[in-house]
Amino acid sequence: MNGVRPPDASSRLHDCAPLATRQSRVCGRICAVDAVTRYRAASEQNDITALMEALSEDAEVVSPLSGRMVFRGRDDLRVLLGAVYGTVTGLRWSRELVDGDARVVIGECRVGPLKLGDAMILELSADGRVRRIRPHLRPWLALTLFALKLGPKVARHPGILVRALRNA
Repeated sequence: MNGVRPPDASSRLHDCAPLATRQSRVCGRICAVDAVTRYRAASEQNDITALMEALSEDAEVVSPLSGRMVFRGRDDLRVLLGAVYGTVTGLRWSRELVDGDARVVIGECRVGPLKLGDAMILELSADGRVRRIRPHLRPWLALTLFALKLGPKVARHPGILVRALRNA
């Protein structure tokens, strides 16, 4: 990684306007920093609508529980990410590392009484939105509890699981 950015330093890395005013800017694209910042804030607040706005149209999530499952499609991602961020509490992203079109965000949350750490790789599309999400969760005990709590929420939508396995 060639750069480390504290959570509040986004204005120093890129000169694009915040998303609320970007229509008046010449670049006309969503800035990578803005999309990642918005993803981080939305996930901390479990605001799935705002989170979805940070994703590209062809976004995908590679399952940290089963490396074979790749979730795609806005409808499937909305359900999956709603279940994921509805399962954890106290999520806080503490660091962001930058390397070209990739970001690694380091965070921590709770699953029941256990702390769960995440080193999530976010790959960005040409327009700066998040194209691929690859969570890396630890420790094992908290990950297991997370899987046990998340499983029934996602299993209510079996088509999502079938499509994720087919996409592998």
